[in-house]
Amino acid sequence: MSATGLSLRCGDCGVLLKSVEEAQEHAELTSHSNFSESTEAVLNLVCTVCRKPCRSKTETDLHTKRTGHSDFSDLTSETAKPISLDPPISTDDDTQQHQEMMIVPVVDSNLIQELESMGFTTARATRALHYSGNTSLEAAINWIMEHENDSDIDQMPLVPASAKAEPPKPSLTEEEKRIKAQELRERARKKKEEEEKRMEREREKERIRVGKELLEAKRIEEDNERKRILALRKAEKDEERRAREKIRQKLEEDKAERRRKLGLQPVDPTVSKPATPVVPEKKSFLPVRPATKAERMRDCLRSLKHNHKDEDAKVKRAFQTLLTYVGNVAKNPDEEKFRKIRLSNPSFHDRVGSLKEGIEFLELCGFEKVEDSEFLFLPRNKIDIAVLNSAGSELNSAIVNPFFGVL
Repeated sequence: MSATGLSLRCGDCGVLLKSVEEAQEHAELTSHSNFSESTEAVLNLVCTVCRKPCRSKTETDLHTKRTGHSDFSDLTSETAKPISLDPPISTDDDTQQHQEMMIVPVVDSNLIQELESMGFTTARATRALHYSGNTSLEAAINWIMEHENDSDIDQMPLVPASAKAEPPKPSLTEEEKRIKAQELRERARKKKEEEEKRMEREREKERIRVGKELLEAKRIEEDNERKRILALRKAEKDEERRAREKIRQKLEEDKAERRRKLGLQPVDPTVSKPATPVVPEKKSFLPVRPATKAERMRDCLRSLKHNHKDEDAKVKRAFQTLLTYVGNVAKNPDEEKFRKIRLSNPSFHDRVGSLKEGIEFLELCGFEKVEDSEFLFLPRNKIDIAVLNSAGSELNSAIVNPFFGVL
């Protein structure tokens, strides 16, 4: 029984099939069994470059992606035939006609043998030579590598009998093969060397860039440290100058009081006195690294000295006690006994604990109140040797400088 349809459509996946045989193969592969006749013909899009037929837009897109061929001829209307649901009866005439319509393309037999000696099947070698232009062994191998996942890679290619077969190009001699292989190796070596040189240039540029950034960061850090040092030195000199002025005023007052007691005339303040020669400051660029908390520590010690200016012995003893605590931790950071202070300890309370600024100074060094504020504790992972060194420097300066915190 003949059917008026041009194809069979699978009701499960929607694919169009040319014949009953294709429907049977599709059913075996997918287990689909719902087929119906369709008046829509199966697409026949033939690549104009390599003559590969494609049955869908997806196949043409995949072929273009793999080969770069983008020009296709639509031969659907020319090859569409009414489909028959009756099993085909094969005759010699039909077979002869089919053989005349599609034949295996002619390719270089020497290249076929070389590909077969490398382990490729005859069908795969023939397909690779045909679609790569039957030009060289290298082109065929490249084609196989690019299309090794094709579903029809091991099917013998067929071309229309009317297509003009290109004469096979002569195979290379052994000497030519050796020269060609040497050229390929030389080209690969040069390409590798160029890539290595390019990467080395990139690495050198990156090293130069990182080096410049490090130098700039170091310069900025040194400038900032120099500015902080100058600011600290200026503050020290201003403090010393104010302390000297206060002492001078005190001496003047004592001198005036003695003159008054002796009945002498007071000194006329309008009488000019020889100006004190100005001693130029010497700039210093010592590579001292100040701690980030140095100014706060100095202010804390100044407040302690200023708030207890009439108790010099007590203040000096507090400074020396703090210096001992800081020095013990700096020298023995792993010893917990040096990092834990009981606030209720009589000796500690008498020397430091009774002074608010003393507790604040220890907290600036990293000590924390723990266990309901019963202890001051410095955790091991929070010890900053630079901060402890700065604390020791500030305490030593406060002890040896007689003008420290006078104002």
